[in-house]
Amino acid sequence: MFERRPIYRETAKQYQKASKKEKKEILDYFVRITGLKNRNYAARLLRQHGKTIYVGKKNYLKADIAKKGKRPGRKKKFGEEELKLLKKVWEIENYMCGKRLKPILNEVLDNLLANGHLHGSPQAIENLRHISASSIDRLLKHERKKLEIKGRKGTKPGTLLKQQIAIRTWAEWDENCPGFMEIDLVAHEGGNRGDFAQTLNMVDVWSGWTELVAIKTKLQNG
Repeated sequence: MFERRPIYRETAKQYQKASKKEKKEILDYFVRITGLKNRNYAARLLRQHGKTIYVGKKNYLKADIAKKGKRPGRKKKFGEEELKLLKKVWEIENYMCGKRLKPILNEVLDNLLANGHLHGSPQAIENLRHISASSIDRLLKHERKKLEIKGRKGTKPGTLLKQQIAIRTWAEWDENCPGFMEIDLVAHEGGNRGDFAQTLNMVDVWSGWTELVAIKTKLQNG
């Protein structure tokens, strides 16, 4: 696009100075390189390039064929008040997703309003009644992000210790007979830091037999 912009501007300048016959040839070329389907629109772009239109005494607009006009964005339908009300309903309904919350939203709003648990302007309440499931998820995206549990991995690999552990032991790994286990430590921290209970989970690969051992902490004497 950056390479085409000078071509568009130069083509417009040539078009404005050309004769009627030359304009047809230039217009054919311009339509071909831009892919425009409407020749009248393409000719208008070439004619208006570089022209200045004054809006009042000081302000003016200058046409530029190489610049793309900005499309007006969608008008915001749901503001801060709608988000505040939606968050309260969402918390009361145990953080449902939009697809589950939408079918019961009107009933929940009626219940909360009737019992004085929800207060908002009539317009905000009406907007919430017509909100879609996808809009619910979009508005609550950042709030849901705050509730995500971070740091689920409780064990960090240590390169020094890893080099000292032999990959093979006294026997080759054989998944077709019992006695070869996968062992993992499962943390029950609930997203919190500090000391918490662990479960040592041992599974025999061949039979699926599982043994669980509860551990208070990750300390050696825990």
